[in-house]
Amino acid sequence: MAVYTAEIHWERNDQDFLDNRYSRRHLIRFDGGATLAGSSSPHVVPLPMSDPSAVDPEETFVASLSTCHMLWFLSIARDRGFRVDRYSDTAEGKMARNEQRRMAMTVVTLRPSVAFSGDHRPSNEQVDAMHHEAHEQCFIANSVRTEVRCEPVAGD
Repeated sequence: MAVYTAEIHWERNDQDFLDNRYSRRHLIRFDGGATLAGSSSPHVVPLPMSDPSAVDPEETFVASLSTCHMLWFLSIARDRGFRVDRYSDTAEGKMARNEQRRMAMTVVTLRPSVAFSGDHRPSNEQVDAMHHEAHEQCFIANSVRTEVRCEPVAGD
């Protein structure tokens, strides 16, 4: 069993707080040492209490699904002898009311584009099969209720 940690740090500073106009900006420290500026989403908490230049929980949720899928895809492609030169994804998450009428990330769509090189290149069907397997193996996708779609974009 593995354990993953994140440390979140926020301070009130000179803000009133009780007037609900406090900054939601905070620091996120990961167990590997990386630190990110975090904030609420400006779609949820209006400016200036949110910081649009910081990463919000909704963005990190979408990014974690996209990253997990990519890492599995790269591993699967390598196992099958395909040389991947480039992988990019423009992932998108949509917030809406779920079946319980609660706001939730109801669908995340991954749009990966992969470029291969070398003499041994996969067919479109093989690429689709690798994306399907990556989705099935992704720990994050297996951990959420959100529908996760993968719509590969033809690469070079």
